[in-house]
Amino acid sequence: MVTVETIAKVRRLLAQGTAIKETARKCSVSRNTVRKIRDTGIIEPRYKKREPRPGIIGKYEESLQAKLETDLQLKPRERRKIIILFEELQREGYTGSYDTVRRFVKTWQGKHKNKRQAFIPLVFHKGEAFQFDWSTESVVLNEVTTSIQVAHFRLCYSRMSFLVAFPRQSTEMVLAAHVQAHDFFCGLCERGIYDNPKTIVTRIGHGRERDFNSRFMVMASYYLFEPTACTPASGNEKGQVEQQVDTHRDHIFSPRLHFKNYEELNAHLAEQCIYWAMKTKHPEFSDRTIWEVYQEEKAYLRKQADPFEAYSSVTKRVTSTCCVRHDRNYYSVPWEYANHVVEVRSYADKIVLAYEGKAIATHQRRFDRGGYSTKIEHYLPLLKRKPGAVRNGRPFVEDNLPDAFAKLREILCKSLEGEKQFAHILLSIITYGYDAVLAATELMLDAGCANETTILNAVSRLVEEQVPKEITVPQRLTLQCEPQADCKRYDELLGV
Repeated sequence: MVTVETIAKVRRLLAQGTAIKETARKCSVSRNTVRKIRDTGIIEPRYKKREPRPGIIGKYEESLQAKLETDLQLKPRERRKIIILFEELQREGYTGSYDTVRRFVKTWQGKHKNKRQAFIPLVFHKGEAFQFDWSTESVVLNEVTTSIQVAHFRLCYSRMSFLVAFPRQSTEMVLAAHVQAHDFFCGLCERGIYDNPKTIVTRIGHGRERDFNSRFMVMASYYLFEPTACTPASGNEKGQVEQQVDTHRDHIFSPRLHFKNYEELNAHLAEQCIYWAMKTKHPEFSDRTIWEVYQEEKAYLRKQADPFEAYSSVTKRVTSTCCVRHDRNYYSVPWEYANHVVEVRSYADKIVLAYEGKAIATHQRRFDRGGYSTKIEHYLPLLKRKPGAVRNGRPFVEDNLPDAFAKLREILCKSLEGEKQFAHILLSIITYGYDAVLAATELMLDAGCANETTILNAVSRLVEEQVPKEITVPQRLTLQCEPQADCKRYDELLGV
C-alpha cells in the first residue's frame, strides 16, 4: 500500500532527476507505481471503491426500507420489531436468514439515528409557563430498596425546580403533585406544558387537539392555568424539565437516598431544590442565581388561598362484610352501609368513603395487594347479636387492634366468659367513645386488674358528666310563694 510519505519521497526524487529504476529501488515500490505518480501528478493515495456484490436481500431492500420509513413516523413502542419485519419479508418470498435482515435494519437505523436535528431556541416571560414530567428513581425507604415515581416541575423563566415523590403516577398523585408545587412556588404559571400520559390526556387528536382528564381540568381551572400537551415523541418541546431529570438524578439521587418514609424524603427533596437554586447561576442572567431570578418571578405567579381537593373519585358497592374493594385492597365502612353504593375518593395518602356526599369513613391508603383496613367501631353494633365474632372476626384480631385491646383480648379469652366480656367492653365504645374506652383499658392493664367490671367502672369515671341544659319554666308553673328555709320545721317533725 502506497502511503502519503512514499508518494512525497517519489516526487522529490523525480524532481531531482533520479531515474525511475533508481527511484523505485530507493522507495521500495514498483517502476509502474513510480511512472503512475509521475504521469498523474497525485499527491495522496487514491483507491477505487469496489461495488458490493448484491446479496440475497438485494431485491427486498426497497420493501424493507419503506417499512422502516413508515415505522420511523410512529412512537418507538408502536414500531415493528425486527422479527416481525423478517416474517413479513418471508411472506413476500424472502428465503434468506434472520441475521441478514437484522444487520440491514441496524445499519439503516444507525444512519438515520445519527442525523442531527435543528431546533429553534425558546423564550419565556415571567410567570408564563411551567413544565412537568415524571421520572423513576430508586431509594431506600424504611430499610427497603423501593422504586419511586418523582414528579418534576420547572418554571420556564426562572428555571426554579420542584421535586416530590409518590409510589405511583396515578391521577390523584398528579393532582397532589400540583397542589404541593403550588404551595412550594407560592403560585403557578399561566400555562403548563406536559407529555401525553393517560392520567392527564385521555385522547390525542389531530395536531394540538387533546381531550384532558376531567378531574385534571377541574384542578387546572381552580389554579387558573391552561394545560398544553406536547407533540408525541417530541421531548424538545419541554427540554428544560427533560434536562432537569438527568441533572437531578446525578446531583440528588446519587448516591442512593435513605429515609424512613415519603414525608422525610419529600422534605429533603424540597431542601435540595432550594439549595441548588441558590448555588446555580441562571443560564441567561449569569450575574444572578436561579433563586434570585425566582424571587423576581414569584410576583407574577397565580396563587390560591385554599388547597385543591386532590382526589380521584369512583363509585363502588359495599359488600355484605361492610368492605369496599378498591385498588386491590379492602376498606371498611359502618355496618349500616352494607350492600349500598358509596363514593370512593382516592387521595395520595388516604382513602375517603362517602355516601350521598357525606364522608362516612377515612383510612390510610394501602399500596399492597389483598390487604384489609378495618375499624372496630364500624362493626360494634353487630357484636350485640354475635359476641363470639371477637375471636375470629377480622376487625377484632390482634393485628388490627391497638396494643391495649390486643393484650386485653389475650387475657380475657383464656376464660370461659372472656369473649363475652371483651365484646361488652368494645360495645361500651358506642356509649363512651373510642378514646375513653382505650384510655380506661390502658389504666386497668397498668394496675393489673383488667376485667369487664373494672374497665367499665374506670371509663364511667373518666367521662365527664354532661352539664344539664337550662330549662325555661312556664309562667303558670312558677310558685307564687317560694318556701323559706327554716330548720325549726324539722325540729317540730322530730318532736323536739
